Amino acid sequence: MKRVVVFTGSGISAESGIKTFRDSGGLWEEHDVRDVATPEAFERNPKLVLEFYNQRRRDAMAAKPNAAHKALVKLENYFEVQIITQNVDDLHERAGSKNVLHLHGEIMKARSTINPNLIYILTSPEINFGDLCALGSQLRPHIVWFGEAVPEIENATKLANTADIFIVIGTSLEVYPAAQLIHYAPRRAQKYYIDPRASENENVPKDMVCIPEKAGVGVVRLVKKLVEELTMNN
Repeated sequence: MKRVVVFTGSGISAESGIKTFRDSGGLWEEHDVRDVATPEAFERNPKLVLEFYNQRRRDAMAAKPNAAHKALVKLENYFEVQIITQNVDDLHERAGSKNVLHLHGEIMKARSTINPNLIYILTSPEINFGDLCALGSQLRPHIVWFGEAVPEIENATKLANTADIFIVIGTSLEVYPAAQLIHYAPRRAQKYYIDPRASENENVPKDMVCIPEKAGVGVVRLVKKLVEELTMNN
């Protein structure tokens, strides 16, 4: 069975109503990254940072998987599918995707500030100041902040290197180290890039097929194409 590796960014979640960070009207227009998404910000004003992510968590819990998320689940009936996502929401999982690697953490989890391996699944939308881990330290969002290492990047590059088909969806390919994943897909792999600005993006390698559509349209169309090609060849 061929392996499809899918790399998703904020564009796929935006169609479910989750704000992106960089687009017009996005989160960075409302908040300075240095105030809400760095270790220094958490040390300086933990209550502000916790409330910022509490709101992100409320937004994620209210959102629902869209047509693009659901189409990727259908792909699992025909291919071995591995999703690598920059998104911290759980929409891929809620849609039914079985194999999801989160590069930048997970909004529905909290972790200890003194032991990064002590991680808790959240059932409520809030982490409050004074909520402690089993070791007695303040809980923080299980998110990779700016200035922090990306622990899963090595696993992600290994997965990208196994792709027979590599699909990039809804990401600008500007955030490193995540953006480097496109360079780890094998030369022989079929490569596709789905994004409304796909044709304008200078970061896209020449061997990628650009599909300048929103995720809900482009992903559904590509999944249909891949399934039809597989069925015709078998």
